[in-house]
Amino acid sequence: MLMQAINNTILTEYVKKNISSFHARRLQSLTTIKLRKILLRKNPYLFKAKNILTAQEIVKTLLDAHLSSQEETIFGEFLEGLAIAICSSVYGGRKSSAEGIDLEFSKDAVHYIVTIKSGPNWGNSGQIANMKSNFTKAKKILRTSQSLLTVTAVNGCCYGKCNSSDKGEYVKLCGQDFWKFISGNDDLYLSIIKPLEYKAKEKNEEFYAAYAQIINAFTMEFGKEFCSKDGKILWEKIVQYNSSSGKV
Repeated sequence: MLMQAINNTILTEYVKKNISSFHARRLQSLTTIKLRKILLRKNPYLFKAKNILTAQEIVKTLLDAHLSSQEETIFGEFLEGLAIAICSSVYGGRKSSAEGIDLEFSKDAVHYIVTIKSGPNWGNSGQIANMKSNFTKAKKILRTSQSLLTVTAVNGCCYGKCNSSDKGEYVKLCGQDFWKFISGNDDLYLSIIKPLEYKAKEKNEEFYAAYAQIINAFTMEFGKEFCSKDGKILWEKIVQYNSSSGKV
């Protein structure tokens, strides 16, 4: 119970100190984006195939896809910081200086090097190979100074499940298993939910007010640039802007 109380205290303090930064960065990602920039990143043929008929629907689809990607990244960094803060208090963990390694700590005569990701399905084969390479390099550096050191590499995922934790060159821990691993607390993964409501209503109201403005502004811009005078979407002009080898 003492360990759980310590974890929860650190959790609450961390959220209160850092959640406003998450909301601020989330709002910034909304207010700094440009319509033409996100239009370049998406597949115009898909919009046509889905029979999207209004400028606002296209704009909302573009914006929501952009925000979803941004929020996942921003909140992933928030959770990474939380994991390091909790592990630091329990096991003396620290942010690693090794390339591609987020956290280092020792317990039960084992030194752990940890790469933290949001969820279990975070990377393609090339990204996973890069993670393995970073683990190999970090192990080599550590053993140069301490040849008898037992080092275990861990891919920790803040949510989700993993069918098998043993990946040969490293261990993969997801959701409850990951949070227990860095805290010693079986129920920490559940405790994270409650503090996240801190100022959430206030911040989300501010966000959605800005979101509505952006939707309206982008819809007007899209209509001016990519719709005919009688309101029809000019699909060829969109495809030209997105994919033409010349300037449009």
